Amino acid sequence: MLVLTRSEVEGLLDLDALLDALAAAHAELSAGEASLVPRVGAFAPDGVLGTMVGYAPSAGLGCKLVTLFPENRDRHTHQAAIALFDPETGTPTALMDGTYITAMRTAAAAALATRLLARPDARVLAILGTGVQSRSAQEMFPRARDFAEVRVAGRGEFKDAVRGADVVHATTASPEPVVRFDWLSPGAHVSSVGSTLGGGFELDPRIVERADVVVVEQRDSAFAPLPAGAPELEPRGRDGVVELGEIISGSAAGRSSEDQITLYKSVGIAVQDLAAAALVLAAARERGAGQEIELEEIHA
Repeated sequence: MLVLTRSEVEGLLDLDALLDALAAAHAELSAGEASLVPRVGAFAPDGVLGTMVGYAPSAGLGCKLVTLFPENRDRHTHQAAIALFDPETGTPTALMDGTYITAMRTAAAAALATRLLARPDARVLAILGTGVQSRSAQEMFPRARDFAEVRVAGRGEFKDAVRGADVVHATTASPEPVVRFDWLSPGAHVSSVGSTLGGGFELDPRIVERADVVVVEQRDSAFAPLPAGAPELEPRGRDGVVELGEIISGSAAGRSSEDQITLYKSVGIAVQDLAAAALVLAAARERGAGQEIELEEIHA
């Protein structure tokens, strides 16, 4: 089994290839070719440990263990490890740090949604929040669209950043809305990756209710109980959303006019981690990176 550290993963993950890898995995998922279980979790006094298991033909078979400890100050609030398995034999093939992958695949999936849903002439991007997900979005969104202006806003600056923006990306853990429907310009695309575990929502409920198109990664995950789902989507209902993979494959429509408000709400799903981890593993094998260890001796 190949073991890869965080610094090795950071050096091996091809961010330019990540968007296409995510698109393939999402298309497989919505077509019924992939399999995953919505995230389940065990709650500790100060955080939660989540388990995310999945399989996709283009990304392989694997599991991510991820913790969310919101009060962490000397380390990441999200920390993770990813284990990959041979889909034909079930043999463990790799164990790698998943903290960097979690950050980058979340931003990359939102960037992919922006590529598909934002107006063709979108040029102004507003990123709300200044943490890890904000920095990841600053890295990934320009890979999806050619923005002329990128606004990064902290607390107290959200309204000014949203006004006039073509794309608004919320990355906070705020229990109160950081983006209001009244602030949005006609035709704006909104995405939200902030956690709802704190009991509040970073989105104005009116955005969920009044958006012309609402896109999720997978219905089963989006409408599952916490720590998997997004309770703010409940008023919309399963029939009121479409999956990202459905838009990629053309089985569902995305934006159909310039004035429509579109929304992408992320909860994070296993095939996104697997798509990124598969890129890392392929690059590691090509470059001879990582350390091989033997978990079990196999005798003929």
